[in-house]
Amino acid sequence: MSDDRMTNLEIKLSFTEDLIEKLNETVYKQQQQIEFLYRELKAIKEQASSAGGGGGSLKDEIPPHY
Repeated sequence: MSDDRMTNLEIKLSFTEDLIEKLNETVYKQQQQIEFLYRELKAIKEQASSAGGGGGSLKDEIPPHY
């Protein structure tokens, strides 16, 4: 194997390792965001279920201006 070819392979390997590290960081950040959004959605669902305990539909509610 020639020195130029070996050098090119080493350069490509270096860039590949850097790319993998960046992708890893991106995936980690996205997972953190997903977990945060999941907790937010769960809290919103709990608030909605506790506030709307009557179980009536929106048709049953009369707007205040009527």
